[in-house]
Amino acid sequence: MPVAIEFRKAVLGAGLALAAVACQSNSPSTETPAAGEAAAGSTTLSAGTWRGVLSAQGQEIPFLFDVNTDGGKPTVTLRNGEERLKLDEISSAGDSTTIRLGVFDAALVVQTDGADKLKGTWVKYDGKEPYRVPFAATKGGAETTLFAGSTQNKSVFGDLKKGATFRTVFKGADGDTTPAVGIITQDSVNPTRLTGTFLTSTGDYRYLAGNLVTLADGQHIMLSTFDGSHGFLFDGKLDKPENINNITGHFYSGKSGHETWTAVLDPNAKLPDANALTGMKPGQKKLNFKFPSIYEGGSISPSDPKYKGKVVVLQVLGSWCPNCMDETNFLAPWYEKNKQRGVEIIGLGYERTTDQKVASQKLLKMKQRMNIGYDLAVAGQASSAEASKSLPQLQKVLAFPTTIFLDKKGEVRKIHTGYSGPGTGKYYEQEVAEFNKTIDQLLAE
Repeated sequence: MPVAIEFRKAVLGAGLALAAVACQSNSPSTETPAAGEAAAGSTTLSAGTWRGVLSAQGQEIPFLFDVNTDGGKPTVTLRNGEERLKLDEISSAGDSTTIRLGVFDAALVVQTDGADKLKGTWVKYDGKEPYRVPFAATKGGAETTLFAGSTQNKSVFGDLKKGATFRTVFKGADGDTTPAVGIITQDSVNPTRLTGTFLTSTGDYRYLAGNLVTLADGQHIMLSTFDGSHGFLFDGKLDKPENINNITGHFYSGKSGHETWTAVLDPNAKLPDANALTGMKPGQKKLNFKFPSIYEGGSISPSDPKYKGKVVVLQVLGSWCPNCMDETNFLAPWYEKNKQRGVEIIGLGYERTTDQKVASQKLLKMKQRMNIGYDLAVAGQASSAEASKSLPQLQKVLAFPTTIFLDKKGEVRKIHTGYSGPGTGKYYEQEVAEFNKTIDQLLAE
């Protein structure tokens, strides 16, 4: 999944996929910011809409969030375009408050910094090295704007409902390029507002939101997101004012990831077939594995009696992976509605730790928070190389998630790399339709 530049390079080296560098994790429930990261004082999370800012690489990565204090206990809801991510694990120690970021092993650690202001740190506990990014927030009104300088008052992106499609290329400092499809939509009520995403062969950048901004050097498309695991900023300059035919820009990912990108308006832009990026090794038809269950003492194998004679879907995933969360949000309720048809799902979890117990705890938390009814196994560490090694009958694992379809004989019939989530609009609808078509065909055999 394309969730960070450094992850993409870790998986494919020269190209397309993303995964995490595996590492150990021991996650405290709270953390006190280092000196200078937050001002002293009792933390106040007052109800309303806030504009948060992550400061990294000399850039500001803004995002909006809502605080609700009904019932006396605050909740925080991250807002990324149409997405709403509710955070309810909030605790205080001394003069700091820790806001756990959903299923991810990360948190915002904050303190009050004056009236209606917060200051603190975005902390990722499962990083190979300490990962801390300065954070600040200011309370605003319902119409809080992500990016200042938003002045556009007319349509630039054509059909406001369908948006514009771009043939896009990301380029790293080493010269490696990644093809993508960009989708950007302009709000029909407030033309300064934009939403969109970028799709790659290994997944999408999920829900992006921002504004069309006029700066000293011209008009810019500014899009950002913060889902708890990743903070992204896309800054694209229009070649000519009010002309979106050609865009050049920068992509900043969290603490250190940076790429340049170009986009050309192209309604026919498309990616390689996600079902043809990998396959089985010559002569191989089945996957032979036996992984530990997330429940102590148990194990999971496709040859278990539970799966005999059934269509089985294998979901290669990680609890750290936002695209995997998108797929799980589809698969979990789908499974409850369809399991009686003779279909099972096995989640193969690859985590950022070598400690099986810690990995099990992370996946169990994911299972509980996302109401997952199907089985989850601890399959290995979060890297393409480790995933490929653990499933040696496959040519390779390119991305998290990867979805593998087994027929009633247990033979691999289809391997789908990546996932186009709900932030991609019509591409998500196509993803769901294709999934259902594949299952129907295999069940009918």
